[in-house]
Amino acid sequence: MLENYNDILEIEDLCEILNIGKNWGYRLLAEQKIQAFKIGRNWKIPKASLVNYILSEKKMPG
Repeated sequence: MLENYNDILEIEDLCEILNIGKNWGYRLLAEQKIQAFKIGRNWKIPKASLVNYILSEKKMPG
């Protein structure tokens, strides 16, 4: 699924992958739920950080 994306994602990529709006994407970054950094005004999100977030949020069957 993520092989079509660069190793460093932008907010648009994050939102597309998670199927969320930009406001929610920025909120995840601001709350540091997904590790990222800024260059100027632009967020840069390592793909590995997104994968870690997805795995941490995945619900285990009970």
